[in-house]
Amino acid sequence: MNLLPLILAAVVAQAEPSITLQPVATGLGEIVSITHAGDNRLFLTQQNGLVRIYDGTQILPEPFLDIRHLTVSENERGLLSIAFHPFYAQNGLFYVNYTNTSGNTVVARYSVSPQDPNRANHESAVPILGVVQPFANHNGGQMQFGPDGYLYIGMGDGGSGGDPGNRAQNLGDLLGKMLRIDVDSGSPYAIPPSNPFVSQGGARGEIWSLGLRNPWRFSFDRASGDLWIADVGQGTWEEIDFQPASSIGGENYGWRRMEGTHCFNPQTNCNTGNLVLPVVEYDHSVGCSVTGGYVYRGTRNPRLIGTYIYGDFCSGRIWGTTRQANGTVTTRNLLDVSFNISTFGEDANGEIYVGDYTNGALYRIVDAQPLSPRRRAVRK
Repeated sequence: MNLLPLILAAVVAQAEPSITLQPVATGLGEIVSITHAGDNRLFLTQQNGLVRIYDGTQILPEPFLDIRHLTVSENERGLLSIAFHPFYAQNGLFYVNYTNTSGNTVVARYSVSPQDPNRANHESAVPILGVVQPFANHNGGQMQFGPDGYLYIGMGDGGSGGDPGNRAQNLGDLLGKMLRIDVDSGSPYAIPPSNPFVSQGGARGEIWSLGLRNPWRFSFDRASGDLWIADVGQGTWEEIDFQPASSIGGENYGWRRMEGTHCFNPQTNCNTGNLVLPVVEYDHSVGCSVTGGYVYRGTRNPRLIGTYIYGDFCSGRIWGTTRQANGTVTTRNLLDVSFNISTFGEDANGEIYVGDYTNGALYRIVDAQPLSPRRRAVRK
């Protein structure tokens, strides 16, 4: 396999920026997740334990959720994401992922207040999943409901460096995995019978895929159902993994046997043919910590449709990757920013936003050279 296109894919530069950032809100804390509940509001998860609402014009003064007393916000710990049930408009249920005061991962279910749609019912918390974290870093923490209605949970390898417990390759451990659970069945949840390791002795049935180091933001393409995973590297390589919507699960993305497309542990003969290599990787001359994004499916920026937009926390680079049906991947540099890119998110209409971890600001991504109304009509 020719790996050169993979290595070069994320470092192709353009002479002019392809996007620009439109300021939306400032004065926030350290944003780690941006999502919506199917309406015009954005829900902004702050690492310190607050979820704030942007209602389309302003940040509401009162938080939607406040669990600062339940979590410890330091380094990579804290409140890490929130996910709304696909039928939130009917049942008012949502899920949060945080590290508790003991440093362990908790996934809990909450409901919205029956009196105020902009406030959570803090008394409604029901823990549904707990995972012991052996170290303080690599908590993962992203959650998304997939097109199948199941809740996907990204788990890091448990931390330290080099995955000393080889947890990401251990099917008996939830760390270093993508989990898939059914929150509408069982108590507190059920394992989908189609999960790939349900019938394998010694394996945890919740596992959907394995071999992840620290999946810092994953997302489903709302048009195709494909899954894109940004997995933070060890010391040299950052990677983007891709799972087609047709997948039946069970992919092994390689860590700690491989970092990107390169052997890590063992240093040679690491891939016996059963590993799924990334579609994009870049080395630490370009950035140091990948932040996953979304495939653009909005209407404001037609030239961006079908582009997977993601960035790097350290360098502030934002890239756009497109993948053709034959698997060909093309990546270009869209913009360089001066802040730490902690997360991307999309609203109910498919417009993409980016979180400024450094200054606590929210931006909307827009085309730097938008099509004129006439050209847009012709393009349709």
